Amino acid sequence: MNLNAIRILGLDPGLRRTGWGVIDVLGSRLSFVACGTILPPETGEMAERLAALHRGLVDVLLRFAPAEAAVEETFVNMNPSSTLKLGQARGVVMLAPAQMGLPVAEYAPLLVKKSVVGAGRAEKAQVRMMIGILLPKATPETDDAADALAIAITHAHHRGAAARARAAL
Repeated sequence: MNLNAIRILGLDPGLRRTGWGVIDVLGSRLSFVACGTILPPETGEMAERLAALHRGLVDVLLRFAPAEAAVEETFVNMNPSSTLKLGQARGVVMLAPAQMGLPVAEYAPLLVKKSVVGAGRAEKAQVRMMIGILLPKATPETDDAADALAIAITHAHHRGAAARARAAL
């Protein structure tokens, strides 16, 4: 890693699957570092599942030492129970980097798609195709990992505005 590069962790939260993607940014140049998917157990007590998600995130944070993190905002489901569970997972996903002192930015799904593909209503296949173009060495094995890389790319493009918004609070 170039010492002047900024390492960004993108996170696509979910209780069953949380995608993560790490990129380095130097000026306008983006470099793929790593990506993957955290798979907490699908059964068991909610607290145990959330703890497993937290452990997976802490492992990623310790292995790749990002300077900043970005998380996709949650859309509201028609099913209130599903929305609540996703919100709990999202809380853990935001907590882990914040506990390590990282600034955590949030981006709407439409902005992520628009930033990466150029259209807010882009399909997952279009997002994956653009990930391959923007990060040629990227090898996301899941849509969740590809989405996490897209979130990291979005943060790379919008991080100045995100920092100004945090400073204004």
